[in-house]
Amino acid sequence: MKAGSTRGSRHVKIVGMTSPVDQARALSFDAVAAQYAAARPTYPPSLFDALEELAGRALAGADVLDCGAGTGIATRQLRERGARVVALEPGAGMAAELRRSQPSVPIVRGEGNHLPFGAGSFDVITYAQAWHWTDPARSVPEAVRVLRPDGALALWWNQADTRVGWVAEEDQRLAPFTRGFPTTVAEQFAAHRVATRELTWSRRTTVDEHIRNLSTHSHFVIMDPAERTELLDANRAALARLFPDGELDEPYRCGLTVVRSMSPRSDRHAG
Repeated sequence: MKAGSTRGSRHVKIVGMTSPVDQARALSFDAVAAQYAAARPTYPPSLFDALEELAGRALAGADVLDCGAGTGIATRQLRERGARVVALEPGAGMAAELRRSQPSVPIVRGEGNHLPFGAGSFDVITYAQAWHWTDPARSVPEAVRVLRPDGALALWWNQADTRVGWVAEEDQRLAPFTRGFPTTVAEQFAAHRVATRELTWSRRTTVDEHIRNLSTHSHFVIMDPAERTELLDANRAALARLFPDGELDEPYRCGLTVVRSMSPRSDRHAG
């Protein structure tokens, strides 16, 4: 594929998402792509160290498929580790933002339930903040098909660390309007070799930037605009009382699941 090219249909339906609300949420990021790229956190270097350790291989020189690549936050970090990355993204707006910021990255329009690649195309498949948009009954067999022997599937999520007091309070304020995602999903891969790791980290940011980050999450993007503004303004006011200088540390728990040798475990019938 020509570097920087984009191929695939203009409109991608995420197969396996039967709920119109889920479908709308999955593609809602297109409306906030630039803000998403600017406000969302990256991932700590220790995540990629752990990925290499659990995958049993370096990212340098690996052919990596970054599924649900979005605006390319993880794509960029994978490339910085020396990986040859193809970005797979269903949303037109997100793909356009990725292409603007990383023009040399091959971008394919598509999604993880139906990977538009031949068998044995990649050494590593990654899903950064994206696996929850797939149907594992489809996305797991697709990963098995597209990975090379001894390849690895890596899934991870940044989650706000609610063990920190102010984050727990914010979580309570926003809980009626949000839904969390798992930190690891090892139970979905009982037939395969799986390892997990949790990493804690934080980033220094401002209250306003924190609110901009929250506003890029799908449950807020699809919310009635007046309701969203009222809710986030109230949250901003609560944080301003806690952090009068306007700065805070956003604490995260980053949960990583790595599945190696996606062929079924050879020891399942041993003995």
